Amino acid sequence: MLTDRRIAPGGDRRYILLARHRLMTEKPNPWANAIAKSQSRAVPSPELPSETPPPNDGPSFAMMTCAHGAEGLVKEQIAEAGWRLAFSRPGFVTAKHDRELPPPTGIFIRTCCRSLGNAKGDQGDSLIEQLFQSVESVRLPIDQLHVWPRDRAPIGRFDFEPEIDEVAKAVAARILQLAPENLFRCATANQIAQPSESILDVVLVDPSEWFFGIHTATHWPSRWPGGIQPVAPEFEPISRAYYKAAEAITWSGFDLRPGDLAVEVGSAPGGACGRLLEMGLNVIGIDPAEMDPRIAEHPRFQHFATRAGDLPRRVYRDAKWLLVDSNVKPDATLSTVRNIVDSRETNIRGCLITMKLGNYSRADQIPRWCDEVMRWKPKQLEVRQLARNRCEVCFAVSW
Repeated sequence: MLTDRRIAPGGDRRYILLARHRLMTEKPNPWANAIAKSQSRAVPSPELPSETPPPNDGPSFAMMTCAHGAEGLVKEQIAEAGWRLAFSRPGFVTAKHDRELPPPTGIFIRTCCRSLGNAKGDQGDSLIEQLFQSVESVRLPIDQLHVWPRDRAPIGRFDFEPEIDEVAKAVAARILQLAPENLFRCATANQIAQPSESILDVVLVDPSEWFFGIHTATHWPSRWPGGIQPVAPEFEPISRAYYKAAEAITWSGFDLRPGDLAVEVGSAPGGACGRLLEMGLNVIGIDPAEMDPRIAEHPRFQHFATRAGDLPRRVYRDAKWLLVDSNVKPDATLSTVRNIVDSRETNIRGCLITMKLGNYSRADQIPRWCDEVMRWKPKQLEVRQLARNRCEVCFAVSW
């Protein structure tokens, strides 16, 4: 099962779905060797509530969003857990389970919630009225309203990026305008929720077809509208790697502080380095390619125009954090990282590794890669396809 997980060494074959705080024992499968004990932590609070439960005993209905193209993996995962497919489009899946269960989570599931229904039509106000009818069984008032579209294309194709587009913003504003008194606590939509807040989700599968659901904010992605981190860069980012690094850092929970030294392997042209510098870190960038002058000339940045494996280990001696996002095969990436973190001259506390799949059919290699990482004896390993990831996943490894 491709579950979004936190892995600790030395445990048995048990799984905890991230942000569910629910232990479940499964039969051995290809993931068993990659997972021991898993513990949900992405918000620094050990006592987070579970998802809003269904109001009565009986079947459960869930809706999930994911990257355009990853829905096949989502369907595979939820089927193994006993969920039956109800409706799907690229980037969007709904399902039913005969038992009362929380919505499924997983490496490739960006958002998940309890489904409340859907509406279809060409009159927006009519769809909104059906939305209001669907929340009659929900405890009121609802803290937050999140409205977003499903991914219309694979990330990067035709420069597509997941976002809260203008249509979603207009729909959200109209929902709040027409909402009955005391339905929402929030004055504006698509705000970052606080842990334990209830969130009404409205997914625009198409402009004329909306699906509704509700969930409780727990870990960071569940607090962001559509699972997409709102970021306000201090300066114009050099590349989209800025947003990917920002999301990875927040999701991982790594405590990066001003003055810490971070090393990025595959740093050109400098998008992720820009985020690190913005956070006040000292940064070493390793890449044979040229860095953008805005990064190269920064007083807290040092560039090594070579491959990571060609540098003496003393270069990494004072580094606490390692980011790796190179256009090489995953096995080569892991070899590079292993040679750095296994050295007696280094003391890396946390590592964010982008693992390039190239094709979603290669997701079956993730357990093997997890096995390799666990040989480094980390305290923890988490795996997730970030909202800003293309056909790739992020490994967050900490010691």
